[in-house]
Parts: sequence; C-alpha cells; structure tokens
Amino acid sequence: MSDKKVALVTGSATGVGAATALGLAQRGYNVVINYSKSETEALASEAACRAAGADTLLLKGDVSNDQDCKDIVAATMAKWQRLDALVNNAGITTFSGAGNWDALNAEIFQRIFEVNVLGTFQMVRACVSNLKASQGCIVNVSSVAGALGIGSSIPYIASKGAMNSMTLHLARTLAPEVRVNAVCPGMITTRWFVDGVGQENFEKLKAQYEQTTPLARACTAEDVAESIIWLVDGARTVTGETILLDSGMHLGRAVSVPARPTSP
Repeated sequence: MSDKKVALVTGSATGVGAATALGLAQRGYNVVINYSKSETEALASEAACRAAGADTLLLKGDVSNDQDCKDIVAATMAKWQRLDALVNNAGITTFSGAGNWDALNAEIFQRIFEVNVLGTFQMVRACVSNLKASQGCIVNVSSVAGALGIGSSIPYIASKGAMNSMTLHLARTLAPEVRVNAVCPGMITTRWFVDGVGQENFEKLKAQYEQTTPLARACTAEDVAESIIWLVDGARTVTGETILLDSGMHLGRAVSVPARPTSP
C-alpha cells in the first residue's frame, strides 16, 4: 500500500480538474488523471503532476458509463491499494441561454443528467467502500447555477441543483467515515466557458460579472482548485456544505437606503 494519500479527480485534463490534480500533487498526493476525450491535455496534466513529485495514473473513462467508473476505481486500487479523496469534477452543459426553449430536447436533458448527476452517483458508489476504509472525503464540483437557478441552460441548472441535494444526502449517510462537500463556482475564466459562448461574448460577460459582483472578479481554475484542495486536505469538521465561489454574486446588488430626513 502506498504511504502517500491518493486522490481521484474526474475530468482532470483541463481547467478546474487539472488545476486541482496539480494542487493535490504539490501537497504530496498521488493522483488519478481521468479524461473522456482530451487525451493530449490529459497527458500534459499528468506530466505536470509528475513534475510536482506525484505518482500518477492516467485513465480514460466516461463517468456516465457505470463500468467505466468501476474500472477507474479498480485500476486505482490495483496500483496503490488505497483511495483517500474523490473529486467529482467531470461535467457538461449546453449554452442555450435562459429562454431558448427550442434549443432543448429530451436527449440533451438526459445526456447532461447522465454525466453531471448519474456520473457523480456512479463514481461515489464505485469509491465508497475504499473511502470509508481510508476515512476519506468527496468533493463535488457543482455550480452557483444549482444554488441560484441561473446558468448556461435549464438542464445544467437542474443537474447542479440535483448535485447539491445529493451532496447533502451523502454527507448524512456516509458520516462519520466520509466527509462530503460541494463547491459552487460562478463564472470561471477557463476554455470551457470561452468555447461555449465565444470569445467576444465571454469578454462581455466577464466585464459584466466584474462590474456587478461585490468582489469584482471572476474565478480562475486555480481559485476553484484552492477551495477544493482545502476541503480535501483540511476542513476536518466540514461536511454537507455547498460553498459558493461567486465573488458575492448571490448577495445581489446593494440597495442604498436613504437616511431619515431630519426635522426642520
């Protein structure tokens, strides 16, 4: 059995997943790099983790496929005989906007739920006995969409709401052995967002976000990873939390209340 802790990060070829895997590698974890399509980027993510001193395992697999989930965990256990953290980062959306009903159909809904909700559940189910044995933890990468009902599309919003509810349920049922939490980022300045809306729309959205949020900044992948790593490697008394990483967007715009007029 490995003396070093082991973290499995789904969807860790790019963006938040890659930043999380690297951050955990830098903190002494061995890491599983999982991807479904982006092999070139996954190899680069693995190389960065190795350069940081981690032993790594690169595994292709679609979390919406239950057998893939089981195979990923089996390969992890075969290599290290332990698993200490699961980060459910793999996720998809469609950028249909709020009112574009005709852009949505049952197939799109089902595919988004297959990855974002069913995939999360299947990965937890595949990992749970090993996480209990290690007194480990789960971090689900959700979205402010699931907390505030806003986002790239209705099926995405609904899927992240489901993930948040699942997080609460799992935190109760897997305690005291396994801690379960979620992070809920707002806008993230990653390729995923740019690819979804286009560079011009991305720049407009980013400017609007920075002008209207109290902290006046969008998240980077590293910002989100930092919170995930804290939940994995610290936060020993934290479970059942859905932490909003939205620069205060959930607070809404401040309303200025005038002072009471003074008597003449």
